[in-house]
Amino acid sequence: MHAHTPNGEGIWHDLSDHLRSVALLARRHAAPFAAGDIGYLLGLWHDLGKVNPAFQDYLKAAAEGRHTDKVPHAAWAAALAYDTLYRRCKQEEYWKRIAVPMMAHHTELQQPERLAQQLCTFFDDHPAARDLMAPYLARLPKAPVSTTGTWDSRDLFTRMIFSALTDADYLDTERHFDSSRATARGEWTRPSDLWHVFRPDQLRLMWNGRGASRVNRVRRQVYFASVQAAKKPPGVFRLTVPTGGGKTRAALAFALSHAVEHAQHGFRRVIVALPYTSIIDQVAGEYRHIFGERLVLEHHSQVDCPLGEEQDEKSVRQRLATENWDHPLIVTTTVQLFESLFSNTPSRCRKLHNIARSILILDEVQTLPPELLEPTLDMLRALVDGYGVTVVLCTATQPAFDQTPYLAAFNGLCIHEIVPRPERYFLDNNMKRVEYQPVRQLKDLEELAEQLCEPEAGQCLVVLNTRKHALALHDELRQRNVQGLYHLSTLLCGAHRRRLLTEIKQRLNPLEPKPVRLISTQVVEAGVDLDFPIVYRAMGPLDRIVQVAGRCNREGRLKDATGQARKGQVTIIDWPENASPPGAYKIGLDDAKILLLRNNPERLHEPALHTEYFQCLFRDVDLDTRGIQPYRRDLDFPEVAKRYKIIEDTVPVVIPKYDDGEGEKRLQAHLRAPSRDSWRCLLPYVVNIRQHDVNQLLNQDWLEEVNKGLYRWRGDYDDKTHRGIVAGVYDPTDLIG
Repeated sequence: MHAHTPNGEGIWHDLSDHLRSVALLARRHAAPFAAGDIGYLLGLWHDLGKVNPAFQDYLKAAAEGRHTDKVPHAAWAAALAYDTLYRRCKQEEYWKRIAVPMMAHHTELQQPERLAQQLCTFFDDHPAARDLMAPYLARLPKAPVSTTGTWDSRDLFTRMIFSALTDADYLDTERHFDSSRATARGEWTRPSDLWHVFRPDQLRLMWNGRGASRVNRVRRQVYFASVQAAKKPPGVFRLTVPTGGGKTRAALAFALSHAVEHAQHGFRRVIVALPYTSIIDQVAGEYRHIFGERLVLEHHSQVDCPLGEEQDEKSVRQRLATENWDHPLIVTTTVQLFESLFSNTPSRCRKLHNIARSILILDEVQTLPPELLEPTLDMLRALVDGYGVTVVLCTATQPAFDQTPYLAAFNGLCIHEIVPRPERYFLDNNMKRVEYQPVRQLKDLEELAEQLCEPEAGQCLVVLNTRKHALALHDELRQRNVQGLYHLSTLLCGAHRRRLLTEIKQRLNPLEPKPVRLISTQVVEAGVDLDFPIVYRAMGPLDRIVQVAGRCNREGRLKDATGQARKGQVTIIDWPENASPPGAYKIGLDDAKILLLRNNPERLHEPALHTEYFQCLFRDVDLDTRGIQPYRRDLDFPEVAKRYKIIEDTVPVVIPKYDDGEGEKRLQAHLRAPSRDSWRCLLPYVVNIRQHDVNQLLNQDWLEEVNKGLYRWRGDYDDKTHRGIVAGVYDPTDLIG
């Protein structure tokens, strides 16, 4: 009996070997959350349907390149699990943990009661199935078919065990088709080992002669507080630091030393989740500089594999190219992390088991969508309580998760402050590197353009709520021939964005300053390491205003004519046509307006005002707007996945012509032999656009589908004035809110 078609050496994949290997791998994957026996049973049974003679004929046809109808196999083992565990053993809950993920390992998780309607008549419709599986099963090792374990979050456990099975299946299949890639996997360096690389690098950075400024003294204090806090037991932590206070390195210092301090806990990796790809480029680059390429995985986009049980080599390789997060240090997006945790497909869920016993750093945590906060925080609580995860909530503007009656997920949870009494840094005059100006009312964007043409605005950052307004202002300034004009949005590919940020930083160098006027969407307002003397921010949610102030006088280097330190200038602008994304973003904007009317703008330095703002926001927004929680309780996996969307569905689009056609070269390499490595090489030349825009762009010949779910951009791409994709599409960040 065969499990897969022959590999490059002409060797068929033996079914018995495959089932045994997947069982052992799935047991190892599920062991960190005490479900090793369930993983073993899943692995041992998952492909029993391949004993079907019709499936064996289908494999032979696929091996010979003959087209034939596919022969589904997952339902066979799922029906056996349902019949054995529910009908015979009356284990009403346990059968779901086995049959639901088993049925889904090539398709998607289904709601158990609806699945039961399919499985209850399976053996009536396929009378030979039991007789075909029984003798084959008798030759395999015995697996336990009952459990005494308890898991409070049933939906998360099902996804976790589904992940353990899916990854085990894909890994053993990869070993058959491409043993060289398989041998590169396995046990990775643990985060506790990385501490011994990071610590000397951090000490060199702190004591290399640049440590005299007040900002650097604060960064040192934050670093040492993080190392000290790492001794506290695993759980939920807050890292509250003013922008520019060394938060990114302090969070990593906490995570790595936390892994050392709690070696018996067995932390396996550090996962850093950030809101925007522009920050990922920067953070992942810094980590690679410290640890090298091999230990750091940057993951923010992938092609979702087509669902189905096709066994031709191309379909199999597409599945194997999905990420499983088997590195010790992962840098990803908030979207990738949380939409995977609420997903029901193999390509998204494959990596989830590797989150167990990890240290999860949520950077710029204030960007979590308020309308999804109830299910999001409930999921985080489940990871902490049941899967050995430590969560670190990082930001300069901490949301009041545990200080509001409108959120129940963190009730009774002790949240440890990494930096004791963090408000002292915000209220310290030496750390107030910016001065907030009163809200400036404009009649239109042309009035702002006139101000930006003045010589004193030669180096400034302008952040607007939508790409439409950013491009309109950009056009105004182009017509006026201003010097050093730049634009940033997520419709630029990563390679272009990185080059642009490098160029901007060079022009901002105080030793050799040059004009630079950056007109950006929200993508630049949090985490990006830029340092402007002047910042304009369109009226928006309060936390967004405070975050963008972190791009102003970030290093505290501004001097007046006498050589004395001076503050950067942050101006909030508003005008009649100032638009914003709908929903919670608009509510946050309105709440911010009210607070700014009542308070002096200098109060924006105070954490107490941030707390008041979030308390208002959580009061005014339905924190489960899409009604996800009832569907989670019903284990309705398809409906949960459909409803939990941080941004509207997007698709990856390759920019082929940028960088002298480098994108096209990497695309062809990926199409010839799709793999995780080829996809990672392609990522810097990928832009994500809304699924909603795809059909229109295809009809207008702007797009070409080169593989299922993957597109090539055929239209114009503006790398001269830095607009990126030129077409009537939305910047996905416009839709956050």
